[in-house]
Amino acid sequence: QVQLMESGGGEVQPGGSLRLSCTSSKNIGHLYSMAWYRQAPGKERAERELVAVFTSDSGTDYLDSVKDRFTISRDIAKNSLYLQMNSLKPEDAAVYYCQATTRRYGQLTEYWGQGTQVTVSA
Repeated sequence: QVQLMESGGGEVQPGGSLRLSCTSSKNIGHLYSMAWYRQAPGKERAERELVAVFTSDSGTDYLDSVKDRFTISRDIAKNSLYLQMNSLKPEDAAVYYCQATTRRYGQLTEYWGQGTQVTVSA
């Protein structure tokens, strides 16, 4: 079981920045992957977008619309995942979720945090 706790959301003006944090109850160095997702207002859970991810081989990947604005990073010593968001746009407003995947005996299991709200408005 992996427990995830996000923080750092809030309200900013367009062009502003926020840094989201996610703390894991487990050693993130042992996780198969970690990612940030977002769920925009009015969207269903199944419509959550993958924003940024640390893949199983420690590579990174981003949603096209956030490339060059968002940066995913991690601190294994602190069991924490981060998302630095710069040049925020109104369309970035959403609930942002931290997600972790474990792999055991070939089976992948996903865990989710409770989400943190990001609001972008003038």
